[in-house]
Amino acid sequence: SLKKKFQCVFEGIAKAGNPTLLNKIYTELYITEGRFTEVNSEHEVRQIEAASRKSDGIEPKIKQEDIFKPSTERDEPIRTVMTMGVAGIGKTVLTQKFALDWAQGKGNQHIQFIFLFSFRELNVLREKRFSLVELVNHFFPEMTEEEICRFQDFRVLFIFDGLDESRLSLDFHKTDILTDVTESTSLDVLLTNIIRGTLLCSACVWITTRPAAANQIPPEYVDMVTEIRGFNDMEKVEYFHKRFSEEEQRSRIISHIKRSRSLHIMCHIPVFCWISATVLEKVLKTKEGGELPKTLTEMYIHFLVVQCKLKNIKYDGGVVTDSHWTPETRKMIKSLAKLAFEQLNKGNLIFYESDLTEGGIDIRAASWYSGVFTQVFQEERGLYQDKMFSFVHLSVQEFLAALHVYLTFFNSGALQSPNGHLDLFLRFLLGLSLENNQRLLHGLVKETESSSLTNHKTVQYIKSKISSTSCPEKSINLFHCLNELNDHSLTEEIQQHLSSGPLVFISLSSEEELNVFDLNKYSTSEEVLLRLLPVVKAFTKAVVSCCNLSERSLKPLASVLSSQSSSLRKLDLNYNNVQDSGVKLLCEGLQSPHCKLETLRLGLKESNSYLKPALALIHVIKCVISNVISSL
Repeated sequence: SLKKKFQCVFEGIAKAGNPTLLNKIYTELYITEGRFTEVNSEHEVRQIEAASRKSDGIEPKIKQEDIFKPSTERDEPIRTVMTMGVAGIGKTVLTQKFALDWAQGKGNQHIQFIFLFSFRELNVLREKRFSLVELVNHFFPEMTEEEICRFQDFRVLFIFDGLDESRLSLDFHKTDILTDVTESTSLDVLLTNIIRGTLLCSACVWITTRPAAANQIPPEYVDMVTEIRGFNDMEKVEYFHKRFSEEEQRSRIISHIKRSRSLHIMCHIPVFCWISATVLEKVLKTKEGGELPKTLTEMYIHFLVVQCKLKNIKYDGGVVTDSHWTPETRKMIKSLAKLAFEQLNKGNLIFYESDLTEGGIDIRAASWYSGVFTQVFQEERGLYQDKMFSFVHLSVQEFLAALHVYLTFFNSGALQSPNGHLDLFLRFLLGLSLENNQRLLHGLVKETESSSLTNHKTVQYIKSKISSTSCPEKSINLFHCLNELNDHSLTEEIQQHLSSGPLVFISLSSEEELNVFDLNKYSTSEEVLLRLLPVVKAFTKAVVSCCNLSERSLKPLASVLSSQSSSLRKLDLNYNNVQDSGVKLLCEGLQSPHCKLETLRLGLKESNSYLKPALALIHVIKCVISNVISSL
């Protein structure tokens, strides 16, 4: 059953084109062991950018077939695994590949049964009651009740895919204990008891989720956390090698992706590799020798144009030379853009009939849209034909949401986004105002007469925001916004105006490996260090010596050490006259389970009373202490 279900995949979504053998297209993902941490409310693009700076090979890579294999440091077997990763990173395909390999006898043959459930389908059943026997039989009717009742005698794996899409109320503190596999209850109670092991404790459980939803499961019920980083640089190349057989075409596409840093970073996400491949293949065929899209906005506009052309040719009997913005196409795109914006505001990536009704969209129209724009908007059906809708990826939804705002001139407040959750939306919104992009959308949007003047004012406004903001992460995204507007003037002025914002952007956008950061090259002031902490976090070694640091900078520096996205392995703080209170602050960061520091150099006075107890706490760190005489 699993072999038949998962041997083929459809890149993008299930209705798009011909199926491809999973074993043929599958490219191994970069999976590492992760940790439970506080909820990361930053936009996932920021998380991708942080992950792109991490050197390949520093952290041990986990093969997909070894997800439940204990590491050498673990003695106890692993019952529950949580795999985290941003939207489109490959979590669902990973579980399908695991199940397919098992069904084909290639791995994990000690497992007798694997049952894969998606929260998308479970959501539809949330008002119904099931026993474990009934739930398994509902999704896997080939299983008999007698077999299910004997699960405690077998090695069983339950896979729950997409916790972030769950609309169930999983309460691990108040939910009643359930031990009988034949007792009916709500799905919330049933899943809670399976995960915490009170129901069928012998079974293994694998949960996939986006990072923001991971805290729905208390850490005590998870034995191991893994993190999918997506494709590393070698795996990106491998994907395009598998996708394109023609050497010249393949080389040009790979070279183009590498030259555009924003595209290269986004290609950590397998779905974005597919979007890029779809667009660049079409552009090379229709515009031989022409200019390829360089920014994210250009890429997504081309993607939309490609889908509209396919729709007009396949369903309307049109030809390649016809205008792709027919009245019907315009109406459909505007409806989808409105839906994208409204659901983005609510934080929904999956929409059910009730969501569509609230937004004034007819369920039949939604089904028609999904059938026509198969690679943009998808419809899925549960076992009993319950309909679910979504965009092919969060970034496609964000692009269409930005298009809706641009078409309706609605004030979105994206610049005021406190945690950056509208960062990518803002990039798209500004990119849509570019004259070249408006020409691509001619027929859908009206070209503004004073486009160049408006863009000039926008650029000046963004520059003023970069100068005034104290948040380096906001500065970085504002520089990305300038890049979407094809304005590189501020970046080019970096040598004349060496402020932290441009330095952060240039450093984090560099294609070179970030090895050593030396604050003395820029300034020795605490103010500069505080604004450059995102840069420090991206390097593997930082030299911050002779800077007379105080508690004002040591506390945020400790936060960098405890950051999950930090790449820092060596830190030199020599000759800073760090006092007892400063060492104590540093130790708070060093004690964090996320701290990756291997070497710390401190210039401490012999009289430092906190030194011995502090070093006793830092049992993983190789600490090189330089005793400095007070006169120095």
